Amino acid sequence: MAGDPRPSPTAQEPPLPDPQERLAAERLFGDRLALAERYVAHLASSGIVRGLIGPREVPRLWSRHVLNCAVVEELLPPDARVADVGSGAGLPGLCLALARPDLRLTLIEPLERRVQWLDEVVADLGLTNVRVLRARAEQAKDEVGEVDVVTARAVSALVGLLDITLPLLRGTGELLALKGRSAAQEIEKAQKKLARHGARSTEVLTVGDALLAEPTTVVRVRL
Repeated sequence: MAGDPRPSPTAQEPPLPDPQERLAAERLFGDRLALAERYVAHLASSGIVRGLIGPREVPRLWSRHVLNCAVVEELLPPDARVADVGSGAGLPGLCLALARPDLRLTLIEPLERRVQWLDEVVADLGLTNVRVLRARAEQAKDEVGEVDVVTARAVSALVGLLDITLPLLRGTGELLALKGRSAAQEIEKAQKKLARHGARSTEVLTVGDALLAEPTTVVRVRL
């Protein structure tokens, strides 16, 4: 009937990784694979019901989301302090925390419902190397403290992302922005902003090509 509210999305069964995805997950998460599987179950259930991820994404939670994010761990130095901006459903922040327990992560997210979900998942997974901060990135510098790396995925185009991420680095460190095929074009459009922020180098990297059918594209900006 016209005017009826749309039905709320319902929880789904978590997808099983295919053989290639399973091998990648074992390589990336090691003895924390069971926790990664539990995280995927959260995404497929409460993550859908509470609007953190779309129902159509469930079949590719491993390939497009969790593994796509986790392979970025190879770019992070040991014991790095990482701020994940616009963390949403914990992508890439929670994936990195699961793959690299040596990291110290702050998940920055402005929306209360997402923050509540992240808090619940972090507690359920027992991730002592993660804290969740409700804030807008551009207002979070003092609360975040010193960080070595800022990560971001699906937040905004690079030209806008620079203003909300690079100040968190306090003049030194790097931004790792997970991007798509337009990465090089985004860098071209952001040249003036990069110069204004004092970027020493900017490059497009491909990671995970030995593990994933579709590797991950990352723009790395170093200050």
